[in-house]
This record gives sequence, structure tokens and C-alpha cells, in this order.
Amino acid sequence: MSTPESSPGTDPGQEPELDPGTAEELEQERARAATGPVGDDAADTQTRLAKALQQTMTSPWTVSVGAVLLAIVAGSIMIAFTDEEVKAASTYFFARPGDTFVALGQAVGGAYAALFRGSVVNLQAPDVATALRPLTETLSYATPLIAAGLGVALAFRAGLFNIGGQGQMLVAAAAAGWVGFGVSGVPFPLHLVLALVAGIAAGALWAGLAGLLKARTGAHEVIVTIMLNYVAFYLISYFLATPGLLQAPGSSNPKTPPTPPSAQLPPLLGERFNLTWGFILALLAVVGVWWLLNRSAAGFAFRAVGENPRAARVAGIDTGRATVSSMLVAGGLVGLAGASQVLGGVTTGFSSDIDAGIGFDAITVALLGGSSPWGVLAAGILFGAFKAGGSTMQAAEGVPSDIVLVVQSLIVLFIAAPPLVRAIFRLPDPARRRAPKKARAARNRKEAAA
Repeated sequence: MSTPESSPGTDPGQEPELDPGTAEELEQERARAATGPVGDDAADTQTRLAKALQQTMTSPWTVSVGAVLLAIVAGSIMIAFTDEEVKAASTYFFARPGDTFVALGQAVGGAYAALFRGSVVNLQAPDVATALRPLTETLSYATPLIAAGLGVALAFRAGLFNIGGQGQMLVAAAAAGWVGFGVSGVPFPLHLVLALVAGIAAGALWAGLAGLLKARTGAHEVIVTIMLNYVAFYLISYFLATPGLLQAPGSSNPKTPPTPPSAQLPPLLGERFNLTWGFILALLAVVGVWWLLNRSAAGFAFRAVGENPRAARVAGIDTGRATVSSMLVAGGLVGLAGASQVLGGVTTGFSSDIDAGIGFDAITVALLGGSSPWGVLAAGILFGAFKAGGSTMQAAEGVPSDIVLVVQSLIVLFIAAPPLVRAIFRLPDPARRRAPKKARAARNRKEAAA
């Protein structure tokens, strides 16, 4: 056989002429071969970073952080308007505007610096223990907020709106307090455990009553828990004013006897600090609720009923049982908050205001935490910092402590209006991103069917 001869004028080592499209593809292939996997890795890294950024911007946590920042900015404006030096400097603003801005900076900066000193660390303290005392006060205030917030958040995940924290805390405090000062001759660990169990059980039963009415009769849990708040308040007020029940012997004041040492939560860091082992119980409750919701069959049933009760019923889940069980657990967590108040926070005797508004603050904590156990932990510590630093801010800078309450209320307002927060910070709406994907998926299905 003879080999074909090359055409005249053509170099055998030279590539034949290609059409423009094939030449471009060949050039791109050579570029990819020259860059190797590095270019692909860089592209993948860039894609992953873009996806991570997108997920962060559309996350509910971003909205929560934005709500806190907006509330702090609004609080700064109120601090500026109530400061006397700012008012005085604003009278000659057009003559010397710098004085007004300096006064604004001193008023707002001084207020939040005092809030930091009273809630996190006091850098002006003479020793380390005194410097860290504000942090322990924050954690002490946060203890009942975390426990009660977990109770509200768990009910939220089950599709229930538990706003009966006040009543559940009151009956839990009454039960734990009665076991504490009414039972004598029991040694320290056992007496404390009995009081804690009594408080948790009382809160669970009080909330379980609302869950039972919801499951059996369809009564709305919001109305039932509100009514139970009033029932608990007046019932405890009657007990406190009746000798032989909760009223201290020999006293005409509506107040209980002090809690004996055998039923008190021991201090966590020594007698110098108010922080007790109740904070450790709150942390254990956070872990327990996380495990319950994410690793247990009961938690799956709670979440399924909360997402879609009809679908859960079709899947074979007993929705009535899940409703009652979730309210029992939620009430037990709020009961832990009430018991920790009596056995660790106020051990000198309590009155009908032992809940200290924690039952309603827990709703804010649960909303800010996104009904997540770890989010509730962070939100509870934040609100504990507000409570601990508010008095220092008022004492050091003369700022009304009610501004802290306004900031907390504004956080709830902004949390309840995510579109407003997204509009202010120009955050993307995750619902709008899902809509085109669904439309494309439907179009692809139609094309495949055709």
C-alpha cells in the first residue's frame, strides 16, 4: 500500500486550516489544559462564597440582627433628645454646630458605655472579680428568660402561641416555694430537687390544661392562656393573703416566708456573685430542647403538627396528643423559670409580682431567637444584658431606664416586620428567589411532558 502524498505547498507538520467555530473551541480547550484544575477550583470557590453570602443575606438571623441594630439606633435618637446638654447645645446649632455633635456623641456614647460596664465588664473596677461581676449579673437575669423563652419557642414550633408564661410562672413559683418553706427536715440536695420538680410539674400542668382544651374542644390557646394568667394571678394573690397557705406566719403582708438554705440553688461562682446553678439548668434545658426537636420522634411530631396539622394527621401522627404533649413540655420549661426565681433569684420570700414580667419578655426572646434553642440562648443573654445594664446607664448617665424597655419593644416591632428590615438594609427576599426557581421547574416539566 502506498501512503497518500501531501498536497503541494502544504507543510506536513502544520495543522490544517479549521473553520472559525472549531478553532475557537480548540483555543478554549488549550486554555483550560494550560490553567489545569486551579482555574476550576477558583471558580468553585467563588461560587461557594457567593452561595454562602446569599444564604447569609437571606437568613432569618440577618433580619434579627438588623432588628436589634435598628432598635439600638432608635434608642440612640431617644437618648439624644432627652439629654440636657444636647438640648442646650442645639439652641445655638447654626452658630456652632460642632458643639451639638460633640454633645450627641457624649450622650449616646456615654449611655451605651455605661450599659456595657453594667452588663459585660467594668474596666474601671479595681480587681478582676469586680470587673466580671456585671457579666454574672447578666447571666443571672438571663437564666429565667432562657428557660421561659424555650417554653414559648417550643410551643411556636408546634404551631401554638403560648402567651401564658405569667400564669405558668406564678403557679410554678407557688408550688416550688411551698415545697421549699413548707417541707422541713429534708436534706439539701433532696429538698432542692423536690422543690424544682414541684415547680416544673405545676407549670407543665397549668400549660397542659390549655393544650387539653385545644385538643379536645378546639378552644384557641391564646384566649385560654390569657384567661389562665388571670386565674393564676388572683389565685396566688388569695393564697398570699390567707394565713396557713402561702402567707408568712405572723405577718399581714401578702408575702411568703423565706426559702430555707436546703432548698436554695447554690451559687455557681461563690457567695460574692448572684449567679446560681440555675444558669447551668437553663443551659441543660437548651441542649435538651435541641435534642427533643431535632433528634427525637416526639420532636418530629411537634414540628410536623406545627408545619401542617392536616398533613401530619394524614401521615398517622396523633395531632391532639402532640398538642397536649408540646404544651406540657413548654409549661415545664416556663415552670423551671418560675422555680429558679424562687429558689435562686428571690429567696427572702416572694409576692404576686415574682414573675417580674418574664412571662411576656419570653415571647420577645423566642421571637428574636427565631424559635431555635440556640437563638433563644443568645436572645436571653442579650435581654439579660439590657436588664443588668439599664440601672447602671440610669445611675451613671442619667438616662431613663425606660429607654431600655423601648428598645426591647422596638426589637419586637422590627422582628414582626421582616419586609421593613429587608427594605432598610436592602436585603434580598428569599421568597422572591424561590418563585423563579419554581416557575423554571414547572416550565421544564411541561417541556419534558411535551
